[in-house]
Amino acid sequence: MSATQAYRHIAVIDIGKTNAKVVVLDASTGSEIAVFKTSNSVLKTEPYPHYDIERLWHFIIEALKDFAAVPGFDAISITTHGASAVLLDARGDLALPVLDYEHIYPQAVQEAYGQLRPVFAETFSPQLSGGLNVGAQIHYQQSIFPAEFTRVATILTYPQYWAFRLTGIAANEVTSLGCHTDLWNPTTQNYSSLVDTLGIRGLMAPVRSAFDALGPVLPVLAVDMSLTKSIPVYCGIHDSNASLLPHLVENEAPFAVVSTGTWVISFGVGGDLEHLDPARDTLANVDAYGRAVPSSRFMGGREFELLAAEIGAATPEAVEAALEPAIGKGLMLLPNVVEGSGPFPGSKRRWIADSAANNAERLAAVSLYLALMTEACLGLISARGPIFVEGPFALNRAYLKALSTATNSDVIALAGSTGTSQGAALLAGIRPATAAENLPVRAELAGLSRYRQAWREALIS
Repeated sequence: MSATQAYRHIAVIDIGKTNAKVVVLDASTGSEIAVFKTSNSVLKTEPYPHYDIERLWHFIIEALKDFAAVPGFDAISITTHGASAVLLDARGDLALPVLDYEHIYPQAVQEAYGQLRPVFAETFSPQLSGGLNVGAQIHYQQSIFPAEFTRVATILTYPQYWAFRLTGIAANEVTSLGCHTDLWNPTTQNYSSLVDTLGIRGLMAPVRSAFDALGPVLPVLAVDMSLTKSIPVYCGIHDSNASLLPHLVENEAPFAVVSTGTWVISFGVGGDLEHLDPARDTLANVDAYGRAVPSSRFMGGREFELLAAEIGAATPEAVEAALEPAIGKGLMLLPNVVEGSGPFPGSKRRWIADSAANNAERLAAVSLYLALMTEACLGLISARGPIFVEGPFALNRAYLKALSTATNSDVIALAGSTGTSQGAALLAGIRPATAAENLPVRAELAGLSRYRQAWREALIS
């Protein structure tokens, strides 16, 4: 019996950098039938900024308990943001808090780690700020908290930590290990030299497939959730790779996927790793099957939130209508709104020709900015073919039209939660929604070619 026949409903724990949710999906259609959401807060307390793990755990358990009766679920899968590792002691408790990857380390610690990390050709992982390289996190924790680090018995990637809490079974998984951690060599499909440099090979949990059912929910939790049957828990997957997975199942390469959330991450499926530039935030991700995928990224979702709060409201229709007026006026925003990542490192945000602009025009310029940033990211990974956009930006028609025009490509918008949540549910056999149901956006915004050229020239002026 296949998983799609065995399972009617699949619960997905989906923890993003900004928000977390527990979703129940219908296994036959892939549709979302129930959801609870919460914010994902960072505690700014000692010993360093860290995630509120116990609050998240309480939220997860309460959501699963509520869903156990209605609509019910037959399996649990997990997806989380990347750039996080969990350090457990011998009892399975946290040896140190789960570090917020945006925390910036002392300069001496950064410089020391820079001397230890493998070359880009080994890991295809660029050197990033703060703890975006998980290896840098572990080095920081070793260096600054040596006594606490001696208690570490097991190191887990983040989705697999939640699987451990549910099942008691410790595992690591390649999509999180291959997500710019410095810890993974995608060419050999094994750990990089850094795990030995840091002396942690013996602490790393066994590597399991994202598709593995690690075990059932622990009996004590099953009682607490009022479960009436054994519920398998799947190993789990890094969120951007969860978004990628349905496309790998449904489409033939080459194509591109733009996964939007706090980060906008572009995947060039069918591309190669030959021309990646680590100085411009390109890297290799590793998909659920263990294959390297050229990727690029910038913090577009965070940038949009900041800019929307600064600018104020306008209707989506007004913003879309303001695209060509904004282009005609040369109203533009230059990167970076959030510094420290993206295809144009070192650039600082600057508005051009914005003195008389209204809210709709400014927000139109923001959509143009995000589209041109995405186009730059796609160019850096030599992406070809149609472009699938999933996540919040799939609802932004101004962005979609600008991206289609800038890339001269079909842009297929996949709205809703069909990215991370559905990709995670696919691990347990859910049927992905067909992209054919989503009509492509193909636009030709007048003057965008000249606008793009002026935008690029302004970047270097």
